[in-house]
Amino acid sequence: MTSAHILIIDDNKSILSALDLLLRFEYDAVDSISNPNQIPSLELDRYDVVLLDMNFSAGVNTGNEGLYWLREIKKRSPQTTVVMMTAYGAVDLAVSSLKEGAADFILKPWNNEKLLATVRAALELSRSHKTIDELKRKEGQLKQVINEDRHSIVGQSKAIEAVLKLTRKVAATDVNVLITGENGTGKELIARELHRASNRRDEVFIKVDMGSIAENLLESELFGHVRGAFTDAREDRTGKFEAAHTGTLFLDEIGNLSLQAQSKLLTAIQSKSIVKVGSNKSIAVDIRLLCATNCNLEQMVREGAFREDLLYRINTITIEVPPLRERGDDIRVLADFFLRKFSAKYDKSGIRLSNAAQQKLLNYSWPGNIRELLHSVERAVILAENNSIEPEDISLGTSGARESTSANIPKTLEEMEVAMIHKALDRHQGNYTAAAEELGITRQTLYNKLKKFAR
Repeated sequence: MTSAHILIIDDNKSILSALDLLLRFEYDAVDSISNPNQIPSLELDRYDVVLLDMNFSAGVNTGNEGLYWLREIKKRSPQTTVVMMTAYGAVDLAVSSLKEGAADFILKPWNNEKLLATVRAALELSRSHKTIDELKRKEGQLKQVINEDRHSIVGQSKAIEAVLKLTRKVAATDVNVLITGENGTGKELIARELHRASNRRDEVFIKVDMGSIAENLLESELFGHVRGAFTDAREDRTGKFEAAHTGTLFLDEIGNLSLQAQSKLLTAIQSKSIVKVGSNKSIAVDIRLLCATNCNLEQMVREGAFREDLLYRINTITIEVPPLRERGDDIRVLADFFLRKFSAKYDKSGIRLSNAAQQKLLNYSWPGNIRELLHSVERAVILAENNSIEPEDISLGTSGARESTSANIPKTLEEMEVAMIHKALDRHQGNYTAAAEELGITRQTLYNKLKKFAR
């Protein structure tokens, strides 16, 4: 006997008795009512299948009553599977009931085997609907977990407020966005904020670190592959483009792509479709594309290292995230934020930064940006022996120090270069672009030098 709940609705009590007797041999729960006016008081979502008569008034055979109650059932319980019954069969009546949401149509008098087969099919349909609903519910929960805010954008400086204002303005559109800035400035956080504030917020956010994928695996990673496409392709694989369908795809470190990979990416963006490795079938994809880089893509275009047409495709809007040294007191704000976080993590409540320690943080130019600040605060919390973190508890790189005394005369060309860079940054209040222009180098070269000196 199959576990299922069946409801029969018919004004003919002989019909009710016959169906009840027939179906009880197949299903463990069968209910019946003779008056359709009872339908509004029923818990319809309890039933797997409803058998509904088309006519209830004597002398009426138009089927309009049944269609009315079918609509009412579907209005109250859209997933309830309904099979219509009538002694007056007509093709147009059957079509009308199917258009209104009925699963099937049974003529009276019925053939028992055919009726049982129809109910079995309707039950399978009902269970399929419930399975799909459950999968959608779980998918929604999974997307919430995937998109959960793991980090906050902390800061109140004019520089970061301007970035956030542009971010929220652009988020409402579906345009492609290029996010630029030094390593460690929080480009991924801006990408996540664009997704969170967009119309795709309830869909997935897929991140791909382009710099960490081997060249020979990149196409498979982005577009997927079919079984047998290459030696290790033992099964079909969904690529990041397809996985991000209806959501947001974030390609980090896009400046690391080879020209060949750039060409394939451009084709996918232009056609809004992908072809899996080893397949000839084109798959349409609907994504919001966000890209990020710490490279100067315009200079790379001039040097022939980056395709100009791809750059035009990905930077409809460019958002430049400022380095930490250009965010003023945000250094102190972020340090306090990280201090609270790591105090809780390492069970060191009540710990604080002394004024002298805060000043040391403010006097440092942070070539590693927010990421470097985070690690510096975490290290200080771990090593702190009392509730006050002092300057000597904070270990910083020598390349970011802004202080300079006559005793610190550069002894090597590299030390002299470091001193010149930081003096230029000091003169321009941490403005990276202005400092680079004064030194006669590009902003990207300045990035690279500070990154090198931070090692």
